[in-house]
Amino acid sequence: MINTRTVRVKICGITAVDVAHHAAAAGADAIGLVFYPRSARNISDLGLAREIAQAAGPLINVVGLFVDPAPADVERVLSAVPLSTLQFHGEESEDFCSRFSRPYWKALRMKPGLDVSAQASLYLSASGLLLDAYHPEMPGGTGEKFDWQRIPPSLPRPLILAGGLDPTNVATAVETVRPWAVDVSGGVESAPGVKSPSLIEEFIVRAKAVRISLN
Repeated sequence: MINTRTVRVKICGITAVDVAHHAAAAGADAIGLVFYPRSARNISDLGLAREIAQAAGPLINVVGLFVDPAPADVERVLSAVPLSTLQFHGEESEDFCSRFSRPYWKALRMKPGLDVSAQASLYLSASGLLLDAYHPEMPGGTGEKFDWQRIPPSLPRPLILAGGLDPTNVATAVETVRPWAVDVSGGVESAPGVKSPSLIEEFIVRAKAVRISLN
């Protein structure tokens, strides 16, 4: 009887076709493409974004990240890029997130005083809830870790853990939090926006080495 599982891994902020190939070959379950102009990892060329999405292969979840976008901007990306899932990282409402006929993840930034359970209850249509570190000027990709003790013991949707993860701490994060998935961007980069193949491999190996009890 199977009574343990491994965590799923998303490599976010991919900006090159060869990195998508490498992430998939290394065992990533999902890749993330950023469509937020203020991000160093933003992909403005939708032709390139389409190539990256296709390079991931047929069994990889391709996630598109948006921050308080206009509906037309999301539709424009969806018309050109084969995204499996949408990830909303701003102040979007549940009605907004669910209007695009795609599964979506809602990111909650762990601002001091945030009632995580109350916020999570507002997005029951989400396929996952992503918890990330809070920074007043950056909606994500800060490279900062938050206090995992603030995570409620149960959430209404599967938990995706982000915020300051890297190969040195991901195993501890998985053992401590027992999330459904982990999400990394800056923690596997050799420079801002430049993914390191060796760090991607190390991150995935260390994350998936931990067995999570199903009990």
